Formats: sequence, C-alpha cells, structure tokens
Amino acid sequence: MQLIPLRPSNVRHLHDGVTVEWLTLAWMVIEAAVGLGAGIMAGSIALVAFGIDSVIELVSAGVLLWRLTLERDHPNIHPARVEQAERIASRVVGWSLLALAAYVVVHSGYNLWTRAIPDTSFVGVALAAAALVVMPLLVRTKLRVATAIGSAALKGDAMCGMTCAYMAAMLLVGLGLRAAVGWWWADPVAALGLVYFIVREGREVLTAECGCGCACGRA
Repeated sequence: MQLIPLRPSNVRHLHDGVTVEWLTLAWMVIEAAVGLGAGIMAGSIALVAFGIDSVIELVSAGVLLWRLTLERDHPNIHPARVEQAERIASRVVGWSLLALAAYVVVHSGYNLWTRAIPDTSFVGVALAAAALVVMPLLVRTKLRVATAIGSAALKGDAMCGMTCAYMAAMLLVGLGLRAAVGWWWADPVAALGLVYFIVREGREVLTAECGCGCACGRA
C-alpha cells in the first residue's frame, strides 16, 4: 500500500486544531473551577450546572486533542482506532449531559418549592460574561479548521462550544437579575432554561455516536 503524506496545508490546519483544543482545555479548566467554586459558595444551581457542563466539555476537548494529535503526528494510523475511542467518549459525554439535565430539573424544582434563596455571585456574572467573549472566538477557529480538514468531529466540538455560549447567556441573565433586582427565583428558572441546551447537546452526541446524524458527535 502506497503511503500518501499529508499536504502542508493539512498539517498547518491540524496544528491550528491542536492549538485551539489546548486553548479550549485551558479555558474549560478555569470555567469549571470558577463555576463550581462560585456556584457551591453561592448555592446557585445554574452556576454549578454550568461548571459541571464545563467538566464534561473538558472530556470532549481532550478526546478531540488526542484525535487531532494522532492525525497530525501519525498520518498513517488506522482510522478505526480513533473512531472507536471517539464512540466510547461520545457515550460517556452524552449520558453525562443527560444526567446533568436530570439533576438540574430535580434540584431547581426543589429550590422553587422550598423558595431557597441563593447568594448573589458577582464572580459568576463575570464568568458568564467572559465565556460570551471567549467561546465564540474558539468556535470560529474550530469551524475554520474543521472545514479545511473535513472533520465532522471538530465541527461537532465547535457546535458544543456554541451551546456553551448560549448557556453562558442564559446564566448571565439569571445571575444578573438576582444581583440587580433580587429575584430569588431567577437562579432556578435560569437553570431550567439551561436544560434545553444540555439535553439537545446530549442527544446530538448520542445520535451522532450511533451514526444517525452529526452535530456534537465524534467522527
């Protein structure tokens, strides 16, 4: 079998893909640590859910980093090895997201029933605002690289990043209302608003994993 080396343009795009996934990992570590820490301290379900979602996206970004690095450094590796690992990771990420959605629904319902009042979290507001700036920049780069190298996996990862940006916007609204006007119910309601995005992302991961579609799946 004749081995066909990667074109220089593909090597460059793969290098860009690896770089943007490293940046994603770094940001998700910050997002997860700050989101979980501030959310637990303030008793904010929406902020904790955002932090947990960041942990899940850390796993996703890690798999994509491994895949892109393999393709860049070992262009002749058997594709089945990468596809198998991505399918397993997709199942883990997909079911984790659905479990997160169930947690948010139960906990938000309980807080609405008991009228639990979270503390104001200005750190959470700052985190959501920062995510609205950072995530679109990462998504734009991932989509460019995904188109150049024909990677459905990287395109799906970019769409998951856009979902994170939507979640940050919803989180910012809820935390902002809580801080500005003191609406005790804004946090659990905002958390319930995140459920739509979490479930959609989880279902798309699982659907793509079984070969029925492509959105946040791995290819």
